[in-house]
Amino acid sequence: MKYIREFRDGKLARKLAGAIAREADPARRYHFMEFCGGHTHAIFRYGVQDLVPDNVEYVHGPGCPVCVLPVRRLDDAIELALTENVILCTYGDMMRVPGTKQQSLIKAKAGGADIRMIYSTQDALKIARDHPERQVVFFAIGFETTTPPTAVAIKQAHAAGLRNFSVFCNHVLTPPAIAHIVNAPAQPGEDPVRIDGFLGPSHVSSVIGWAPYEPAARDFGKPVVIAGFEPLDVMQSTLMLVRQINDGRHEVENQYTRVVTREGNRKAQSLVDEVLELRETFEWRGLGSVPHSALRIRDIFAEFDAERRFAVSPKQSREVKSCECPSVLRGVKKPTDCKLFGTVCTPENPMGACMVSSEGACAAYWTYGRKREASRAVRDAVA
Repeated sequence: MKYIREFRDGKLARKLAGAIAREADPARRYHFMEFCGGHTHAIFRYGVQDLVPDNVEYVHGPGCPVCVLPVRRLDDAIELALTENVILCTYGDMMRVPGTKQQSLIKAKAGGADIRMIYSTQDALKIARDHPERQVVFFAIGFETTTPPTAVAIKQAHAAGLRNFSVFCNHVLTPPAIAHIVNAPAQPGEDPVRIDGFLGPSHVSSVIGWAPYEPAARDFGKPVVIAGFEPLDVMQSTLMLVRQINDGRHEVENQYTRVVTREGNRKAQSLVDEVLELRETFEWRGLGSVPHSALRIRDIFAEFDAERRFAVSPKQSREVKSCECPSVLRGVKKPTDCKLFGTVCTPENPMGACMVSSEGACAAYWTYGRKREASRAVRDAVA
């Protein structure tokens, strides 16, 4: 197949649904976590959950880079933005995420801070070149997909002697997070999350390849299928996971063969390794501290590290009261389990990052899933 419409073909979707129904053992339940928020949106936008049997369930994971950033790091970014002579640059979704006391970057901007929404790291470099009298800080977030452009920007700033440019680095890594989800004990008062397999991230894997997921599949006995973002991709990947479970296998398989290879993009990996290095540990919203799950700027490029250039004060950070984003990111709760969802918390007035981001689970439920969940509840009540 070559065209987008072919990956959304209704007849093929029904055939795949029939194959899943035939092969899914009715005597058991299958719980598959889609790690990437793009998969969550595809599942709800195209009604994939309604096409698969009731005993095949999708569990929403922490695959939204905006969502997993802890409140403390957002509060730090707001403090940087309020620092005299600083221009803070960041991607659009981060602007509206609420921090402690519902402060956000867009509210700080309204209060006078110079915060600019950008579309690429090159935009931030241009702002630094255009304002040599100001300190320009790029608030870098994202998984392995958006990490290479940050490394490029740092190298370009170094080559150009752009001393007024620095990066507040918050890039995180997916394989350690998957291992942590499988291995972490349940939170107090919560039931353990049941996960039988993973729909592996797509764009991330185009950079790192699928080999990094092999230890998690081997050590924890959880199959991983790297899945594309289209509805037929998700359904074919689901069928591949069902077959692995039925066969008693736990391997990494690659459904997204048109983009992903086992080795990934070696040039991008080498570039990132040159500029960035592993942190010992890093906090994820919902998951807590995850060892070796994030990157920091290497000493050789320390002058471009905003964490070293600016003194950020220690602070007591906290989630918005009653917001269930952390539980949603762990797969323990669905967005509709949060009492704020659809009442106090809406896209126009988000209480948590999961409602802000275009990859957030709450945003997916709000946009595509509310009527579906309501109709399913009525159907179950009648039955």
